[in-house]
Amino acid sequence: MPLHDAPRRDERPLSVNPFLGPASPLGDMTEAPPKHRLPDTPMAPATAYQLVHDELMLDGNARLNLATFVTTWMEPEAGLLMAECRDKNMIDKDEYPRTAELERRCVSMLADLWHAPDPSAAVGCSTTGSSEACMLAGMALKRRWARRNGDRYPSKDARPNLVMGVNVQVCWEKFCTFWEVEARQVPMEGDRFHLDARAAAAMCDENTIGVVGVMGSTFDGSYEPVAGLCAALDELQERTGLDVPVHVDGASGAMIAPFLDEDLVWDFRLPRVTSINTSGHKYGLVYPGVGWALWRNADALPEELVFRVNYLGGDMPTFALNFSRPGAQVVAQYYTFLRLGRDGYRAVQQAARDVARGLAGRIGETGDFRLLTRGDELPVFAFTTAPGVTAFDVFDVSRRMRENGWLVPAYTFPANRQDLSVLRVVCRNGFSEDLADLFAEDLARLLPELRRQQRPLTRDRNAATGFHH
Repeated sequence: MPLHDAPRRDERPLSVNPFLGPASPLGDMTEAPPKHRLPDTPMAPATAYQLVHDELMLDGNARLNLATFVTTWMEPEAGLLMAECRDKNMIDKDEYPRTAELERRCVSMLADLWHAPDPSAAVGCSTTGSSEACMLAGMALKRRWARRNGDRYPSKDARPNLVMGVNVQVCWEKFCTFWEVEARQVPMEGDRFHLDARAAAAMCDENTIGVVGVMGSTFDGSYEPVAGLCAALDELQERTGLDVPVHVDGASGAMIAPFLDEDLVWDFRLPRVTSINTSGHKYGLVYPGVGWALWRNADALPEELVFRVNYLGGDMPTFALNFSRPGAQVVAQYYTFLRLGRDGYRAVQQAARDVARGLAGRIGETGDFRLLTRGDELPVFAFTTAPGVTAFDVFDVSRRMRENGWLVPAYTFPANRQDLSVLRVVCRNGFSEDLADLFAEDLARLLPELRRQQRPLTRDRNAATGFHH
């Protein structure tokens, strides 16, 4: 069954400009091509390009999209490398051994960055993004739990569960649904908008395959207390004997904290952390889609999950969910690691954090908004309307800012804070101080109009904006 709505038959056809004819404005393109079936005949490549190009002009400007965490700018040299590698199949490591070698080097670099006890012994792979990486990590947690409980699983009395905060990425809910694992979620309480370490430990039992800690939350940009979580699970093991592993979902923060928060212990320095994932296409500074999944050592990734196949001429181990995909993003990740180094990453991420802190401060100074976070962990901050503001709400602000090209998500928090609706700004590389000034100026220009409203005007909050991870 298709996931998209069926096309409306009364839609107007694509319009055709006579100049799109390759030779004569009077020839060739006399009929518009169909929208929802293959055309009967070919058309000139320039014509096809122009038709698609013109329609895509209606998309939003990616650089002004303050909803997405995904990289929207790279250097031209990175684009050239990606163009040179877009025809290489990442899975064919025998045919493209140098591309495979660059993937291996990236894994080693990340293992060293995240303080693996022996970076040469850490295992990992590239993925299409953090969602696939989380699926792989979850599968490893479940399989390790199943091996430890082989005397009673599978049975109706041993249903595996995974403990996490209610603020996790939707991919974790998908994992639990797809792999038949009970999702146990720690709700938000008061001004705590992510997982509480002791509450998470209290949810664990003999069927818990692991606990997920997030570096940092997409709801407000805050880091979860991974060290505190590990300490709470250490206490649980002392009391009960339960040995519960931790996976760190570092989709964004795993490429921020190593450079800006070096004294924060959240990674493989904690013995209970068995695996970590990150999104290369977020603060790894690469175009989508590439992610990374790493395990502390080979013991943390059950061997039965690693498939060894004879593919395109060679014996190849693989433990990713996807098979054929381009090698361009992996090459771009290696280029970025090589190009920036530790000092370069530190400078880029610090610039993003400085922009976030500065813009958050300016928004707080208006008096119309209350800041929940200030961009001092992830370069991300969330804010809501100040107490006493009744003329407009966050959905009005999001809708009006979109009129100026800014995409700012407005959304309601999950349990137990459904009463709280916020705006969130993601500051990425490419969102400069100048753009932040323009954003602040556009917001300041709108505020007098918003203050004159009698009441909030956005009726359908679900249609007003989307919550983009």
